[in-house]
Amino acid sequence: MIVISTIRDVAKLAGVSVSTVSRFLNKSGYVNAETERLIKDAIEKLNYSPNEVARGLAGKKTNTIALILPDISNLFFSDLARAVEDVAATYGYTVIFGNSDDQGTKERRYIETLKKKYIDGIIFASNTLSREDSEMLAKLGIPFVCLDRGPSEKNGSVVRSKNKEGAVMAVRHLLDVGCRKIAHIYGPQDLITGKERLNGYVQSVQVFEWYTPTLLEPGDFRIAGGMAATERLLERHPDIDGIFAGNDLMAVGALKALQRRGIAVGCQVAVCGFDGIQTTEITTPELTTIAQPIYEMGAHISRLLIKKIEGVLEEDRIYELDVKLIARDSTLRRKVPNEQG
Repeated sequence: MIVISTIRDVAKLAGVSVSTVSRFLNKSGYVNAETERLIKDAIEKLNYSPNEVARGLAGKKTNTIALILPDISNLFFSDLARAVEDVAATYGYTVIFGNSDDQGTKERRYIETLKKKYIDGIIFASNTLSREDSEMLAKLGIPFVCLDRGPSEKNGSVVRSKNKEGAVMAVRHLLDVGCRKIAHIYGPQDLITGKERLNGYVQSVQVFEWYTPTLLEPGDFRIAGGMAATERLLERHPDIDGIFAGNDLMAVGALKALQRRGIAVGCQVAVCGFDGIQTTEITTPELTTIAQPIYEMGAHISRLLIKKIEGVLEEDRIYELDVKLIARDSTLRRKVPNEQG
């Protein structure tokens, strides 16, 4: 547990008044050399950050918020960032972006830097925000919200889509187009998105005789992971005729792996992704996907943070937005061109 020292703690240890410490921190008046020494010693002993407290004392507001993303190269997060920036601008806020690469240590460095730059609030789109860090931010009075991948047990408001419901929708669609053996390429299970989409798949298929856990393969939410997972699935189950990938990037990887084997996507093996990123519109064939309201999610989380900054919103909760099926050629079950009959 991190203990956050206050200006009163510093004043008490140094044996001076709070106003004297304030003058020293802000260089706004005379403080004699002996008193300066006492204050500096107290700051060092308490591991006190002057910048953090000066922020609270002066009531400084910079109209600047930070958005910490796990991977800006993923088009899903690029679209989210655009929405956050657009909405923030309408309220007169500037957005600073940081790329954490899903590394807790890198995210923590961002937090330490942002604390000292009078940032008004932070949006986390990663899963590496620790309970310790969230408690520290709360004690410092820095508002924050979690976008998409924030797990429910953390402090703060969370905005995400209905992941489990979307997975059920994907499997139902694959069954409706005639698939009789559906595999799932799942995302990291330390992410709520990966976990809930896997749960939705299992819930939908465990009643069928053909279901076996060997129809599951991890794909790390990346194209290369989707390709490798598809290869492994086909080695074990050459008769699969449907693949539900836990995000669109893995679905693109599945499409590439199938095409390399000469398997007709849609005709022989139907593929469905999840997210609704623009890439799904330019693949051949175009990919069916469970589309999240990406822009709406980014806009919503931006408004939530600004409300918290301005003291309008106090209660933390989880906001889950609806998803929708966008059916395209990757699940259009037609006969292979050279197939007889």
